[in-house]
Amino acid sequence: MPSDELVDITSLSAAEALAALRDGRTSAVDLVKGCLARIKADEERVQAWAFLDEERALEQARNVDRVRSEGHAMGPLHGLPVGVKDIIDTADMPTEDGTVLNAGRRPFYDAAVVERLRSAGAIVMGKTVTTELATYAPGKTRNPVNPEHTPGGSSSGSAAAVAAHMVPLAIGTQTNGSVIRPAAYCGVYGYKPTFGMVSRHGILEQSKPMDQVGFLARTVEDLAIIADTMIGYDERDPATRHLAPLNLREVVLQEPPMPPVFAFTKTQIWGDAEEQTHLALEEVAEALGAQSKSFNVPSIFDDAWKWHATVMEADLARNFHELYERGRDSLSESLRGQIERGRLITAVDYNNAVNHIEATGVAFDEIFDRCDVIMTAATAGPAPHGLESTGSPSFCTLWTFAGMPAVTLPLLRAENGMPMGIQLVGRRGDDGRLLRTARWMVDWVRELERSAS
Repeated sequence: MPSDELVDITSLSAAEALAALRDGRTSAVDLVKGCLARIKADEERVQAWAFLDEERALEQARNVDRVRSEGHAMGPLHGLPVGVKDIIDTADMPTEDGTVLNAGRRPFYDAAVVERLRSAGAIVMGKTVTTELATYAPGKTRNPVNPEHTPGGSSSGSAAAVAAHMVPLAIGTQTNGSVIRPAAYCGVYGYKPTFGMVSRHGILEQSKPMDQVGFLARTVEDLAIIADTMIGYDERDPATRHLAPLNLREVVLQEPPMPPVFAFTKTQIWGDAEEQTHLALEEVAEALGAQSKSFNVPSIFDDAWKWHATVMEADLARNFHELYERGRDSLSESLRGQIERGRLITAVDYNNAVNHIEATGVAFDEIFDRCDVIMTAATAGPAPHGLESTGSPSFCTLWTFAGMPAVTLPLLRAENGMPMGIQLVGRRGDDGRLLRTARWMVDWVRELERSAS
């Protein structure tokens, strides 16, 4: 077992670790050693990593410490260990996409987000487990809270590694519910920015109109810290655009000018949620009092889940065509089914579905004129028992389809002790208000808990 000293350092949030590094109270080498000790202690139980090179991680840490000792400026992520989902290209590590068909694949270049991590002084610890090609077939990862339960997917290893204190930060991706769901299941914070905020260059493409990068951490402030560095224009991804710095961390730490108002939203699939989810969210809404307004998604969006499936499966059929032709027998039944259904989708149906993306996002602007964020379930319930499935992403589908920013907060507890998340959704482009409101809610819930104890 690792020493108490090394384990304690892994309990620091990213913000706390940055402060300790800047003040000279710890070093990048000590932080990495602590993370490696935690991984050594828990990896057999959690299995969060697809690739880990201890010496390479320590080499990066020594280089970062040398930069500081020579008096050079520290980057915004200086010395922070980060886990990177194994569909994101890394020039110095394999990227195998969770499939045997890409076993041993070694990219020549870093993905854009990895470039930004390195430029900011972060330490890429290794590659975290993804489900098969970031779809539904599970990888080897277990839920750190209870290994008999799924960690969710597809960013399984990223969520589990953060939850198990193996790293303070991790990067994932979401085309349906692949950041929010595993974060909720594993009891950590997950954030998917507005579509187009973060470059996807060098990341496995599932669906260009819907693929989005997201982040996992143990506080809202930590989400803002990594997002501030990752958000920005990249000419290699035409979905990105030039933006003035969002300064999300600064916004998150501010008090809202007025008490935030939450649109408590029961979507068309509300009936699919477990009763304990209904009761928990309704209790939160009731406690918010006048700060909570009930809202039902208009029936014109009843087909949004169908539109999402049309776009996603047609794009999977196109983007995974070569893999399917080369080794369909090595693909899971679920992925083969998605690809084969996608092959039957007509261009007319695909384009009609894509055309609904923009209109769906705009349709919620009326709500955001009266409310700060939408509040809804992150998942149907806590992480299901068993490892055969990664659970349903359907409570994220509508918001991902529309490209709206979303965050999940690990503030609820299921009857069996497993974590559950509250999902907050913001207006497109208003990520600062979303995260500031999320931080406000965390403080509000903690104060309620203190008052009740």
